Amino acid sequence: MKSYVLSEVKIVDPAQADEYRQLAAASIAAYGGEYVVRAGEREVLEGEWPSDQVVILVAFPNKETAQHWYHSPEYAKALKIRQTALERRLILLEGVGNE
Repeated sequence: MKSYVLSEVKIVDPAQADEYRQLAAASIAAYGGEYVVRAGEREVLEGEWPSDQVVILVAFPNKETAQHWYHSPEYAKALKIRQTALERRLILLEGVGNE
């Protein structure tokens, strides 16, 4: 069953954020992940949403693969840069049904 990694991100250092994005994208692809949403245009339908935050949604084949990606040596390089490049909340969600 597919699993998803959902990020709410605020960019702190644009140059480092670009480097983070490149490393993260390569590591995600290496673990069979794919971007579903990558900071696209949005419309707030309810509540408030900070204008300086973006949303990223990545699909992985299953929960175990997503966990392996997050703890992988490939993603560790990106995580090190993330500490100063962006502020974020990150959550792993399991899909439902026959995904």
